Amino acid sequence: MDLSSHTQSGLSLSFHSTNSSPPSPTPPKTMIADDSISLQIDSSYCHSPNPMPSKPLQLLEERTEKLHSGNNDERVDKDDEQEEVEFSILGHPMCLKRQRDCQSLPFTKRFAVEPGLESRRAGVRAWGNQSLPLADPEIFDIMEKEKQRQFKGIELIASENFVCRAVMEALGSHLTNKYSEGYPGARYYTGNQYIDQIENLCFERALKAFDLDSDNWGVNVQPYSCTSANFAVYTGLLLPGDRIMGLDSPSGGHLSHGYHTPGGKKVSAASIFFESFPYKVNPQTGYIDYEKLEEKAMDYRPKILICGGSSYPREWDYGRFRQIADKCGAVLMCDMAHISGLIAAKELASPFDYCDIVTSTTHKSLRGPRGGIIFFRRGKKPRKQGIPLNHGDGCSNYDFEERINFAVHPSLQGGPHNNHIAALAIALKQVATPEYKAYMQQVKKNAQALASALLRRKCRLVTGGTDNHLLLWDLSTLGLRGILAFIFSLCKHT
Repeated sequence: MDLSSHTQSGLSLSFHSTNSSPPSPTPPKTMIADDSISLQIDSSYCHSPNPMPSKPLQLLEERTEKLHSGNNDERVDKDDEQEEVEFSILGHPMCLKRQRDCQSLPFTKRFAVEPGLESRRAGVRAWGNQSLPLADPEIFDIMEKEKQRQFKGIELIASENFVCRAVMEALGSHLTNKYSEGYPGARYYTGNQYIDQIENLCFERALKAFDLDSDNWGVNVQPYSCTSANFAVYTGLLLPGDRIMGLDSPSGGHLSHGYHTPGGKKVSAASIFFESFPYKVNPQTGYIDYEKLEEKAMDYRPKILICGGSSYPREWDYGRFRQIADKCGAVLMCDMAHISGLIAAKELASPFDYCDIVTSTTHKSLRGPRGGIIFFRRGKKPRKQGIPLNHGDGCSNYDFEERINFAVHPSLQGGPHNNHIAALAIALKQVATPEYKAYMQQVKKNAQALASALLRRKCRLVTGGTDNHLLLWDLSTLGLRGILAFIFSLCKHT
């Protein structure tokens, strides 16, 4: 057995033969009365038929070295340079020696303080504790201008919202310091016991916000955005080149559902790594043409059929999507990024009754921090699927959870943003309150009031109105496209 060490520990282990002369006497030592530590060798390893009795391993109390001075010289008494303890292993007397190495010398005798060290420490502390206005006045000034722009202007971008103070406090908290790659209970680093509590609490609140049973639904709260969440779903369930089908971006879909220009240029990663084919709205009515959707889906046979978009002002017929998905053998996924708050408040139909996977941003109608979230079915399949998508082939249970979680981390992302997850947990707690439901009801009324006012002024709205929080004003007949955005900016409208 190699008893050597790569680092000098100040410990040495010596063997004394029973036939040799006894070791020279050592100075008396003060024993510490502690027999809580004992060393015993199994007698089966000894040739002697008599078992070896255990002997307590006695710790020696550290003694202070004697310092002798003379002619400006200091030396340590050599008699106190070592501590020894004798014991026996396999019948062989042994002596354990500890080199003192001046361990009890005063701090100033052992370490020389580097000149200027304290002043540099003070400088670092001062720099680390500076507030933003002092640390970076230039950035602070720009941030203040943006704050005033938000407060004094009229924000009409459906993708934006104002978060509460508690969410902002969590985003700017010390949680951003911790690295937490992995999932609760399975992190790459230590010290994540409280981070695990936060993420688990976020899981619970996410399910509660949408009235979901943890036996039937799981959730991942680590995606950095909904685009990241969508791509994680594709990565977890598909192979490169497999087919997806979503609403065309010019019809109100989203780039993360796949999009390429009429010239054939693939714009989004979803179209670069997977094959995408869109369905569209009726150009006259602005509504989704479900008959053509079904016809295209049966011809194209996508592996994932996507409902949900970024600028569709009407309800989605999730039941019809379910029928089409089952018929063509696709997994049904909903991207509810824009309308998730209205769904949580039960102001719109829920995709959870029909879809296999539901994704969302967390910063739009949910009023949370900027990020994404993925809900996925778990447990037994509640209905007979169409042609299965290798998600539990031949089995009655879903396996979305393992595959999607692995796609988020480690496949696509590193450490989660713990400050974002804490802020999301705060927002989801608010989502489950009656006050949030009243807020969402008012948002919907405001959108309908704006739509009615525009219609009275002979403005053309796509689909003729809205069922949710957004509406589309068709300006093509007026010849106003890019110039309208310039006019809005002058009026402080966005």
